Amino acid sequence: MAKLKIVKVGDETLRKVCRPVDKITPRILTLLDDMLETMHAADGCGLAAPQVGILRRIAVVQVEENGEVYELINPKIIAYSGTQEDIEGCLSVPGKHGTVVRPMHVTVRALNRHGETVDINASGLLARAFCHEIDHLDGKLYIDIATNIERN
Repeated sequence: MAKLKIVKVGDETLRKVCRPVDKITPRILTLLDDMLETMHAADGCGLAAPQVGILRRIAVVQVEENGEVYELINPKIIAYSGTQEDIEGCLSVPGKHGTVVRPMHVTVRALNRHGETVDINASGLLARAFCHEIDHLDGKLYIDIATNIERN
């Protein structure tokens, strides 16, 4: 595994819509592993492929230390309900945080590393993390919808 460079706000890669993954190859599996290592090294709870300069619909999420790792290939939010408002930050927007309203509950459909379609029901922080990372895949950053953006 390798630690990848996280691109920062201002890099045009972060504003582009990512391409779907057509086939899960050894290269895609290595990317998932490298993204997880990079996320852990940066003390994050989610990382999307464009944040490491790769325009593919891939994200990894782990909201609790030693908690479940979610590897999402071509993820889509297929249902959502409720609202929550909380503080968000981003590894690509260092030194800042802001208040963001997101759904309280989401169902995400994605492929896992084995090419199997999975539906994941999430609430609270996990739902927030899924929304945040899927936004990255569409070229959106939390600062586009945040209020009260402040420096850490």
